[in-house]
Amino acid sequence: MYFDRKCKITYICHGATIYSDEFRFSDAEHYPPLNEAGYEEVEKICEFLKQRGVKNDKIYTSPSVRTVQTAEMIAKLYKKDYEIAEDLHTKPCGVWNGLTFEQIEAKNPTAFKDAFANPDKKLFGEKESTLEFVARVGNAIDRIVADNLGNRIIIVTHPEVIQAVICNAIDLPLEKMARVYIRTGSATQISYYDDWASLKYSGYVPV
Repeated sequence: MYFDRKCKITYICHGATIYSDEFRFSDAEHYPPLNEAGYEEVEKICEFLKQRGVKNDKIYTSPSVRTVQTAEMIAKLYKKDYEIAEDLHTKPCGVWNGLTFEQIEAKNPTAFKDAFANPDKKLFGEKESTLEFVARVGNAIDRIVADNLGNRIIIVTHPEVIQAVICNAIDLPLEKMARVYIRTGSATQISYYDDWASLKYSGYVPV
């Protein structure tokens, strides 16, 4: 049936790190960890999940230290284990790795415009184009949904992965992906049906 839901997923963006505070690109899995503000953000997310009565059958997380630390706190709330979803790692940054937005613009004023206008190209030493990245994320989510028919699950991951998830869910053009703002310590919820998906809310940050 058109309105028979296959799976409901609440996506949680990991808490803040020193890199996210500095708007610095990073694809490293082992650094940086959550900082003090990041732990506070995740505590608020856990309280939000508790107060909203967000039900959960399973928890997945990207493999990086910052997402795993976030998932550990959520898993403790639900008294459940979590599973690593390797294919939900962040997009490789190429020559942007370790740089801030300001540093990138100083080196190449048109870098961001070029990247957003050419999602099918690897422009800056990337191992994966935006098109390939969004397809990888989409395939990973399709597998998770197929494994969790009828379930309500939580996935802890990165801002850009959630951007990709939203693009796939509502058929948003990839050139517009950067306009979807996902903050650290935020929640996004999507319900999946047979041939479509419904974005319930995006980038919600508890106060």
